[in-house]
Amino acid sequence: MRLFVAIRFDNSIIEALEELQADLSQSGLRGHYTRTENLHLTLAFIGEYGDAAAVQEALAGVEFRPFSIALQGIGRFGDLYWAGIRDGEEAEKLVKRIRRALADAGIPFDRKRFSPHITLVRKAEYRGSGALPEVIPPEASMQVQGFSLMRSERGRNGMIYTELARFPED
Repeated sequence: MRLFVAIRFDNSIIEALEELQADLSQSGLRGHYTRTENLHLTLAFIGEYGDAAAVQEALAGVEFRPFSIALQGIGRFGDLYWAGIRDGEEAEKLVKRIRRALADAGIPFDRKRFSPHITLVRKAEYRGSGALPEVIPPEASMQVQGFSLMRSERGRNGMIYTELARFPED
């Protein structure tokens, strides 16, 4: 099964991201927009791994302290558009603790440098005239109360993300 570790968002961030996606669409940006229920911030990508229980066990020992994040700016990697976050220092510290726990448990993960971003549009194409108009994310922030182990499956209408476990456990 395909696994990743992520921060799931509260309604204030989700609503702001939906508004941002609508603004991008109205400005002429076409592509595969991330479905609302799939919006998240990936902390560690594990990929295909058959033992979710082992991952859960490794993550259960990760020290967690609540912290704040806020939306800030948009960017792109090729044809992928994303929203950024402000106040990402605590998220980066959490990523290091998660990756250390995964490595200590012998669980493989993508070791690329953490670049905090929220995927908004994949395979994006701008069909307007001139340059894409500047779109600014609405102000939104949240207190992060935990992180989740997620499973990713391909469904008939795109990817389906399912929370397998939440940390710290409630």
